[in-house]
Amino acid sequence: MKFTPLTATALALCFATASSCQLCAQASPQTPSVSASEARLPGYRYDFSPGVRNTADGFLPITQESLFTPASGFGFEAAGVTALDRGDSHTGDRPVYFSVAVPEGNYRVTVTLGDSARETDTTIKAESRRLVVEHATTKPGEFLTRSFTVNVRNATLTPPPLNAPGGTRVILNDREQGVLHWDDKLTLEFNGPRPAVRSLEIVPVTDAVTVFLAGDSTVTDQPREPGASWGQMLPRFFKDNVAVANHAESGETMKSFLTAHRFGKLLSAMKPGDYLFIQFGHNDSKAQWPQTYVEPFTTYKAYLKVFIAEARRRGATPVLVTSMHRRNFDDHGKIKNTHGDYPEAVRQVAREEAVALIDLHAMSAQLYEALGPEKSPLAFSNNGKDATHHNNYGAYELAQCIVTGIRAAKLPLADLLAGDAPQFDPAKPDSVESFSLPASPGRSTQKPRGD
Repeated sequence: MKFTPLTATALALCFATASSCQLCAQASPQTPSVSASEARLPGYRYDFSPGVRNTADGFLPITQESLFTPASGFGFEAAGVTALDRGDSHTGDRPVYFSVAVPEGNYRVTVTLGDSARETDTTIKAESRRLVVEHATTKPGEFLTRSFTVNVRNATLTPPPLNAPGGTRVILNDREQGVLHWDDKLTLEFNGPRPAVRSLEIVPVTDAVTVFLAGDSTVTDQPREPGASWGQMLPRFFKDNVAVANHAESGETMKSFLTAHRFGKLLSAMKPGDYLFIQFGHNDSKAQWPQTYVEPFTTYKAYLKVFIAEARRRGATPVLVTSMHRRNFDDHGKIKNTHGDYPEAVRQVAREEAVALIDLHAMSAQLYEALGPEKSPLAFSNNGKDATHHNNYGAYELAQCIVTGIRAAKLPLADLLAGDAPQFDPAKPDSVESFSLPASPGRSTQKPRGD
């Protein structure tokens, strides 16, 4: 998506009282000593408390006029931002975007939230709506610090040698032009009923564990409401030493993931200790797509084994994920399988290759049947008219299924789950009525590619 600047009305910013919200940013060698890699690398420091710190402390004050430009390299992604400067936290009741130009890689983000004069409730999303902080609340005069790691990438590839096959860029589709997860910026969305940000530090890290995601529209970072995927909810459930690099894209198959250089891009950033979660099947099974169709027990399994082998060759751990069901009930309230033999083929490959398996196909049936034919549409996009793609609630529940699968598979990654990542039973989903996640500003009625 192209970023649409928010209006002044949508961006009423209020800078709270005594010591919080000043947006300041500058590259600085003074970085938090969180890890060895952070100690070696320069960082970017932002303060949302005008007048509280000075440039000698490594902070550069930012006002409502500080808009992002290629020349400045940081600022608000909006025009006409208004603010009342109280010399405290950046507070408000509307979502705002703040970006900083950075090279691709993983970045540890540390944000201090709170306001001296009022209660606050802040949700933070990174890049294209990746949930990283969910409803962080403070009382008046209370401040808390939260950290998370964000993966930033662009579409460039190292050129292949002379006369060698390959490409210099990932082949993006029209939908991906201008989206926040394929650019040279780290963008944060501050959202919630009463968001308040006091300070922000961004430090490049080289030792974070990266969880790479390869898949289709049910995994990708959906750039606009109301669609969402489990892939963009997953970061919320990890500690701050894990980055989720979501390379999934709508309409993709394993074949197209290779030919568009998406897999090559993903592999170029992979290192020992990382993970590769693989979920394909919705589109690979379409015989009406002859260029990318694969038969379940032959070519489909063969392509899965290629993905597994390439991850292992780089010292990463592959994890297979079966595709979740479409919402299709029989007359008895049971989910009908629309994926044929493909989920079973994934299970066979997991056994044959001794690969961890997360059976989202099975767990999604439990989830949908627990909600039933009446309530399950509330987990899907376009007010339930879409029976394949999910909304924020459905994506959040499926992400919890993935967390359950990580624990059940006894992956070492389970030790890196956030302390507040709940135990989840898909047969006992969270209440639809009580679920609350602030919606991002952008909306689209366009259905994702594939179904």
